[in-house]
Amino acid sequence: MKKVKTVYDHIKSNNIKTALLVICFPLIFIALIFLFTWIVVPAKQALETTLQVAIPTMIACFVWLGISWMFGDSMMLSSANAKEISDNNPEYKHIFQSVENVALAAGLPVPKVYIIDDESMNAFATGRTPKDASVALTKGIIKRLDKLELEGVIAHEMAHIGNRDIRLDMILITGVGVTVFAADVLLRAVIYGNHSNNEKNNSAAILLMVWLAFTVFNLIISPLLRMAISRKREFAADATGAYITRNPHALASALRKITKDSRIEALDKVKSMSAVCIAEPGNPKEFIGDLFATHPKPEERIKRLESMA
Repeated sequence: MKKVKTVYDHIKSNNIKTALLVICFPLIFIALIFLFTWIVVPAKQALETTLQVAIPTMIACFVWLGISWMFGDSMMLSSANAKEISDNNPEYKHIFQSVENVALAAGLPVPKVYIIDDESMNAFATGRTPKDASVALTKGIIKRLDKLELEGVIAHEMAHIGNRDIRLDMILITGVGVTVFAADVLLRAVIYGNHSNNEKNNSAAILLMVWLAFTVFNLIISPLLRMAISRKREFAADATGAYITRNPHALASALRKITKDSRIEALDKVKSMSAVCIAEPGNPKEFIGDLFATHPKPEERIKRLESMA
């Protein structure tokens, strides 16, 4: 008899897959640099070049991560034009009650609540740690979901907070940003470098190969890995949200409604924000394909949630 997967099975499976995907980032990055430089120089020199490139890149990632850690959450909220609301606002008092109830059930501090002035249906969470986390909801999602559905959405966002997904996404965005910048620097060095003798021509060839490695990583490997991680974290947040509310059907029902109108106009030009929302906030026409999608197919998410009941 086939075993029926529980919420715990879904959470464990998605966490293992996420960990494996995260490990792939530095391993593939290092392997690409070595393999590309090995084309033009001996293996020993290729290994030395790889270390000379990889170590400074990692250091730059940590420095930039520190900056993102300090200002990333406020930048995300600002990008969405989100405004903080207080618990003494009569119009949103029921929202605060729902957030408090879900936070209590999740065993997490009550986050700040922000409203996005958009009639579409979407939501996201941000913050460096659970203690300074925030949940942002569009006006549309508040108006068009019933109480249980909205609590399911809030539980999904609280799951992202509890699972430290915001921190993970911040690390990935930072790493990608540094490698893109490094690739641009390398390209300029190749174009404007002085190649007057054989030794310098050899250096130029190495730089070109390293730049090609960065380019392949930035344009193909990095998006594929990051989107795969994003999809796994969405599945994990769905499962954890269902566990918090003990009502997977409510979140499944909310997703059916949300996916029909999830576009947030303020985020049309902020592609990096797509992964943190409960559903793709961009124009549906911009969808490229499953491998580059920030979210799993809604049908698959709903199917998994309904199987957890």
